[in-house]
Amino acid sequence: MTDAPLLNISGLRITIADGRSEHVAVENIDLKVSRGEILGLVGESGSGKSISMLSVMGLAPSTMRISGSIMFDGQEILGLPERHARKLRGCRIAMIFQNPMTALNPVLTIGRQIVEALTLHNPFWSSKQLQMRAIELLELVSIALPEKRFSQFPHELSGGMRQRVVIAIAVANGPDLLIADEPTTALDVTIQAQIVDLFNTLRRERNLAIVLITHDLGLVAGLADRVAILYSGRIAERGEVDDVFSVPRHPYTAGLLAAIPSIDTDRSRLHAIDGAPPSIRARPPGCQFQPRCPISIPICKDRTPEFRLHGASMVACHRSAEVELIKRTVNDS
Repeated sequence: MTDAPLLNISGLRITIADGRSEHVAVENIDLKVSRGEILGLVGESGSGKSISMLSVMGLAPSTMRISGSIMFDGQEILGLPERHARKLRGCRIAMIFQNPMTALNPVLTIGRQIVEALTLHNPFWSSKQLQMRAIELLELVSIALPEKRFSQFPHELSGGMRQRVVIAIAVANGPDLLIADEPTTALDVTIQAQIVDLFNTLRRERNLAIVLITHDLGLVAGLADRVAILYSGRIAERGEVDDVFSVPRHPYTAGLLAAIPSIDTDRSRLHAIDGAPPSIRARPPGCQFQPRCPISIPICKDRTPEFRLHGASMVACHRSAEVELIKRTVNDS
């Protein structure tokens, strides 16, 4: 990995127009990803994970206003004209969207859909070249009998195979950055392990940078180098995976980790974080997690916590230094 990040997001702010008013969906997002690195992006539904990455792709809805900076390989791409964005999208930056069954066109063969992705960025390739490359991609993602699968339709493949096809389409043009949105959702554990192995292979052999959007902390622990925990449109904690998971300094991070069942867990009582994330239309002042936090103090209601550096981790919590209190309170709640 090089010192200069491939992707450098700073001060990202996204607002959504709702009639005459606007609501903040994402605020003060700072993220960096280097070549060959995997960043895990974790948070509950609605925390801003996917929309932040759609902004990188230039695919955010027109009702959203985006400000800040998104630098890719030293170039500012936020606000890039569409004709230039298309040259990046699918070529140097690619995305795996949620649910491979809906990401694939049910009336087109697998081969045709891969060829379409190749043709967009290689318009002068012959039909034979396109087909050969498509079959190579199916082999790359470990799909058996690739020549046969080339002519099949999505419904003829298993869920795991469809996910591999989506990955093949995403990496067809040799991107530098791959954004994977819930790539193992609804797959059994065996297929999940195979997808993890595939990502590690792509990272190792192609120096591919990956942003992994997921709810699965176990997947992040086994695959990612660094992690960013999002809550209500803001980053709560970010740092090296081992540091964040072994010594969580934000009560939300600690709560998520405590909710993971293990072989030693009393199955009659799993930890749960009380309450629900605030609505985008009614977000509280101060710390967004305060209404659900078991160790909140008066300052949490009024003042938004600033990021503090603890070792290699950055944490936005007024009580981030009180590690033992956070751990004890969460485990006892």
